[in-house]
Amino acid sequence: MSDTHSYLHPQVFKHFEQVDEIWHAGDIGNTGLADELEAFKPFRAVYGNIDGADVRVRYPENLHFELEGVGVLMTHIGGYPGKYAPGVKEMLLKQPVKLFICGHSHILKVMPDPKLQLLHINPGACGQQGWHKVKTLVRFELEAGSIQKLEVIELVK
Repeated sequence: MSDTHSYLHPQVFKHFEQVDEIWHAGDIGNTGLADELEAFKPFRAVYGNIDGADVRVRYPENLHFELEGVGVLMTHIGGYPGKYAPGVKEMLLKQPVKLFICGHSHILKVMPDPKLQLLHINPGACGQQGWHKVKTLVRFELEAGSIQKLEVIELVK
C-alpha cells in the first residue's frame, strides 16, 4: 500500500486479513494510522515526502530486506524502469533485488525491469488526497525466491 495521507480505508483490514505483513511505501500521513496497521499485522514502512518528523523518526527513507529468498527495496519516490528517480538506479545496482516497491505518483504500476531483473510495483494510492480516481492496494505472496499470486485490489467507496 502507499499514499494513505492519514486516511485508512476500512476495507484494508478485510483485504489484508490473510497476509503475513503489511508494507507501506510512504506518505503515511500520521503515526496514528501506522499504529492501527502495526496493531493489526507486522508492518514495514518508509516515509514519504508529506510525512512529518514523527513518521520520519520511526521509518527510514529506504528499506532493504530479504524475505522468502526475495530481495526487496522499498522507497517512496522511486520512479519506474527506464525513469528511475535520482539515486534509485544506483541503489538497485549496488544491492540488487528482485522486487522494487515505491509510491508517490498515485499511479498503479506493475512492470518488470528486464535490465535489472526485478519486478517494479507502485501500488497506487489508497488515501483520499490526490488526483487518483480509484483507491488501490496490491497483494502478493513470496515463496522460494519468487513473487506469486499478485493481485490488484480496488477499494470501493
